[in-house]
Amino acid sequence: MVGLLIKILVNDYKNIRDERVRRGCGIVCSWSSIIFNILLCCIKVFAGIMSGSVAITTDAVNNLTDAGSSFINIIGFKMSGRKPDTEHPFGHGRLEYIVGMIISILIVVCGVELGKASVTKIIDPRDIYTAKAVFIILVISIFIKIYMFTYNKKYGELTDSPILKASSADCFMDVIATTSVLISVVIYEFSGINIDGWCGLIVSVIIIYSGISSVKDTIDPLLGCKPDPKYVELIEKYVLAQKDVLGMHDLIIHNYGPGRNIISLHVEVSATSNIVEAHDVIDNIERKLKEVLNCDCVIHMDPIVVDDSITGRMRDFIRIIVTNVDPRLKIDDFRMVQGVTHTNIIFDLIIPNEINVNDDEIVARIKDKVRELPGNHYAIINVEKPFI
Repeated sequence: MVGLLIKILVNDYKNIRDERVRRGCGIVCSWSSIIFNILLCCIKVFAGIMSGSVAITTDAVNNLTDAGSSFINIIGFKMSGRKPDTEHPFGHGRLEYIVGMIISILIVVCGVELGKASVTKIIDPRDIYTAKAVFIILVISIFIKIYMFTYNKKYGELTDSPILKASSADCFMDVIATTSVLISVVIYEFSGINIDGWCGLIVSVIIIYSGISSVKDTIDPLLGCKPDPKYVELIEKYVLAQKDVLGMHDLIIHNYGPGRNIISLHVEVSATSNIVEAHDVIDNIERKLKEVLNCDCVIHMDPIVVDDSITGRMRDFIRIIVTNVDPRLKIDDFRMVQGVTHTNIIFDLIIPNEINVNDDEIVARIKDKVRELPGNHYAIINVEKPFI
């Protein structure tokens, strides 16, 4: 049904990379979630009042907060879709992450409040009235939530929307929560054992866990997290396939919201290349990456010496030295400057963040090894950290 609505209401709905289409899909999914959640809240309130179950009532309130969250989602999609302006030249895409974080915090607060009500019910349990209508309502609720999980997950992945991904995770947790409520009603019906308060507490814990997980998922992009390895692989695969490109390094991906990436990297070309031709190759790579990955790209051209056997051998020696210090270390931008009394070996040393040894200690060990080489060699090392 939601897929049909998107086909009807969103023009050119298959062009999912278009920001207008992406926003339209998000808004349709969010309005659908509002309608479903309000419906679920109403029927669960009825079932809760009929049965006197705090777990069912807790689940109903959860659906009401989900409806409010979906309304905030719509506001988030609208605001994040605003065009760049003077004060925000990179657009407003990160508002999606902020809205997702607000929703997640509200979910946590709701879970805490519902947990308090459940603890009260555990201390002072009351009889539950079970009826076929209660069972039917809970089963219908579970199937509706499964459907909501399905379309939010599908369009969340298609549009890479943190809002819809958070909504799909919340729906999945709701399925678990409502299932636990159904189990408590079934147990009471057939055994007379009242675990209603405990199930309500389980539901609240599930809600809190879901909210905390969503908070992390929305905070990480705001802080700046490691990019998707598949995205990095696509960039590397395309760049290295181009004519006259010998290598690439120093790839940095700046995220300004879903589908809004600005990337920069260094591309290695032969030092003997025609500078005009090499510049044309770089321009073509920048242009093609924008077409293929819908990102803005800035490339720095690094000329490297490829026909000097002395430089080539020394580069190999330095790589062996660096690898012996730690196999995870890498070098870039290698060059030699020969003088009358000594030779400077200049290169960038990439030290991964997971290496716990102090950077200065690593550099000192490499410099000592370089000085042991025949001749007067001095290493000039620029330490860098990987961003991918």
